[in-house]
Amino acid sequence: MTLAPELTTTTTLVQLDVDGELLAVCEPARLSGGRGVAVLLPDGRQAAVFMDRAGRVYAIDNTDPFTGASVLSRGLLGSAQGRPFVASPLLKQRFDLETGRCLDDDAVTVGTYTVR
Repeated sequence: MTLAPELTTTTTLVQLDVDGELLAVCEPARLSGGRGVAVLLPDGRQAAVFMDRAGRVYAIDNTDPFTGASVLSRGLLGSAQGRPFVASPLLKQRFDLETGRCLDDDAVTVGTYTVR
């Protein structure tokens, strides 16, 4: 009888810090530079996870605070004054991917998640 070799490869996963708990999302190779994906969180909320073209990964809430629609993961990535942002696909407001601050309305923010 021949035994199959054990898989010993260590795969680094993209993980989000959600309320102090690490949530494994996916392998980095599953993300495309310049695009986002929606992730369902354990409590039913959604996060939008993005990889920029330089390979940096960011995560913010997926809900557009101006419309209530869960669409930010479908937004367009860009940068303004060296700050990475996503523009909502609906009304085009831009959200800083590091702070969650709306670049078009200082009174509005979305939540952010630490990515490991």
